Amino acid sequence: MRNPDLQIMLYGDNIAGNKVDINDQNIYLKSVTTLGNPNYLFIDVEIDPQKAPGKFKITLSKKGKVQSAVDYQLREREFGPNLPGFTNADVMYLIMPDRFANGDPSNDSHPEMADKLNRQDPYGRHGGDIQGIRDHLDYIAGMGYTAIWLNPLLENDQPEASYHGYATTDFYQVDRRYGSNEEYRALAQEARQKGLKLIMDMIFNHCGTGHWWMADLPSNDWINHYPDYFITNHRRTVNQDPHASAYDTERMIEGWFVPAMPDLNQQNPYLSNYLIQNSIWWIEYLGLAGIRMDTYPYPDKYMMAEWNRRVMYEYPYFNIVGEEWSENPAITSYWQAGKINADGYEPHMPSVMDFPLQSALSRALNEPEDWGTGWITLYRMVANDFLYPNPYNLVVFPDNHDMARFYMQVGADLDLYKLGLAYILTTRGVPQIFYGSEMLLTHSDANEHGDIRKDFPGGWPGDEVNAFTGEGLNEDQEDIMNYISTLLNWRKNTPAIHNGKLLHFVPENGVYTYFRFNSSEKVMIMLNKSTEEVAVSLMPFREILPAGTSGRDVITGTTYHLKDELALPARTPLILELED
Repeated sequence: MRNPDLQIMLYGDNIAGNKVDINDQNIYLKSVTTLGNPNYLFIDVEIDPQKAPGKFKITLSKKGKVQSAVDYQLREREFGPNLPGFTNADVMYLIMPDRFANGDPSNDSHPEMADKLNRQDPYGRHGGDIQGIRDHLDYIAGMGYTAIWLNPLLENDQPEASYHGYATTDFYQVDRRYGSNEEYRALAQEARQKGLKLIMDMIFNHCGTGHWWMADLPSNDWINHYPDYFITNHRRTVNQDPHASAYDTERMIEGWFVPAMPDLNQQNPYLSNYLIQNSIWWIEYLGLAGIRMDTYPYPDKYMMAEWNRRVMYEYPYFNIVGEEWSENPAITSYWQAGKINADGYEPHMPSVMDFPLQSALSRALNEPEDWGTGWITLYRMVANDFLYPNPYNLVVFPDNHDMARFYMQVGADLDLYKLGLAYILTTRGVPQIFYGSEMLLTHSDANEHGDIRKDFPGGWPGDEVNAFTGEGLNEDQEDIMNYISTLLNWRKNTPAIHNGKLLHFVPENGVYTYFRFNSSEKVMIMLNKSTEEVAVSLMPFREILPAGTSGRDVITGTTYHLKDELALPARTPLILELED
């Protein structure tokens, strides 16, 4: 790596009293540290740039007698610093692995793991796995997606509800009910061959109670307030609030999410280094294009900034997006790299999940069109882009695995759903679409997570509906699948939508109009939410739309000659590639 320093954690019975030797002239032993538990040693070494890939031996001895010797493997780098990250030319497909497809029924349960297969339980394990994703990469690429964000695949050896993956019990091991590390790597390689980038979901805030170190912690401060923990107050604004009390800040940062997820203490430098090195290892091992960091404002924010800095130092073209679930862009923008914050905090994180835009879009589609409601809600939110150092690198989305599906948010109204998807796929930023959105997957009004994250139709033998092949889809499902695929495949080859500028106009008569353009392309987007056809005067757009321009509808292929007025069908998006 560019950084020659490496920290190695050793774990064994009463090893702290041992002398440590490394018999390699290209490996310099800098220090050996114990944190109070005699069963752990932390070895800091510096690797000479001339060191060839291969093994080196770490020897532990007492009074001149060797007690133990272990080999440490230095792998050869396959990707290096030029590894490309996801960009605004991409569209992410968000998959919950347990609920997508069961490609290998033999790993549905594991004899050494308590949480067994139970498809009847919405919070049980359903058997989706890495092989199931590999089996359907052609489907994902064919739809027009260019990146896959996978909810966590690492081991979650918890007694129940382990399907979601957010209670890690081994940061270096894929859960055996999903497959193996080698299968994860094969998935990444096959995805790249099909033009699909891979984004890994990571969690630094907490682990699972079943993590192996919970039975024998490296130090008393490895976990926040253990065993006498308290639950976080979730008041995330303490990170930005100049008036926040130390008491409230501690309750937020050091409180546990739930009793099953011990809160990691990132202020412990050995734990923070463990997490940082782990993420760099996975990037290189898999050839990742990005990381989505869960519960971003909950860990120590200075450690998180250092993590971003070190990752981006090794991979300057990489991309990282953090989850800050706030509807206030003043809060979310605080975390993006390049932001000049009043408290001097430097975040170093390239991207943020655009929750403010998601919320505004949902409200805009559900509100009546009036002077202060409807499309104007979305228009006003986008006007806050001045708060972000780079709004074009935000991740935009209609929904995700933690909220009601967008189709349900708009009352299962197909017209409103299409308007919302058209917006997400043509506005600034990096779009993300949740699996099942392409075939109108629904759930109960209770919005229970286990129901929102239901099985993808066709991913299991015997499914009556198969969205992968189209078998059993109804007319609306076929319609939306074609609609999304058409938009995605068009977007893939339209640079003006990737990184072109955004120019928008105040919505009128239920119509929101905006343009994406660069030096050689222009796209005009008109979203008509009105229940009636609307005749739109083109005069207000003359600063970017010269008279006599024509435009081709990317959905239907129809050409429109844009003179003085344009008739927009009721409750319809119109996306026009403009030609002089």
